[in-house]
Amino acid sequence: MPGMAGAPVRSFDYVNHPYATVRAALAADPVAVFRSATRAAVARARSVAAQLHVSIAGVDVATNIAVSTGEIAEEPTGPSGGPVTRIPIYWEAADRPGLFPFMNAVLSVYPLTSTETQLDLEGHYEPPLGLVGLAVDALGLRRLAEASVHRFISDVARYLREELVDADKRP
Repeated sequence: MPGMAGAPVRSFDYVNHPYATVRAALAADPVAVFRSATRAAVARARSVAAQLHVSIAGVDVATNIAVSTGEIAEEPTGPSGGPVTRIPIYWEAADRPGLFPFMNAVLSVYPLTSTETQLDLEGHYEPPLGLVGLAVDALGLRRLAEASVHRFISDVARYLREELVDADKRP
């Protein structure tokens, strides 16, 4: 996979559940959570495929993505002074990946309070198409990449908030 070159992007959201609960849900199968989160978001938008979906200036842009993760790391002290879980994430377009940016990021998960957990995605994207991609990036691809990262982390947080509530109600 490409290195951490390219333009930096960052987005964060929170889940109103304890860190241990959120961490356990993500650590069990992060790719399944990411797929379910994007599918749930797409279902809300009345589509049938798992996609990254953003709207820029009223224009909807979507593509199916292939998501993979690296080795999950646990650290005793994170940004809030408590533990942090870091999950490397990589995604690219499932079809014609050379036409879309490649994302190389780390999802940091840490407690904000005893009942709230922060999801913080920080990474870099690599524009497609070499020099042509760099020119397109300067004309607005960066905003598209930032919007897709924000939408992704928002979808994951929303999914976890809803899924963990449903899990709490099960016998």
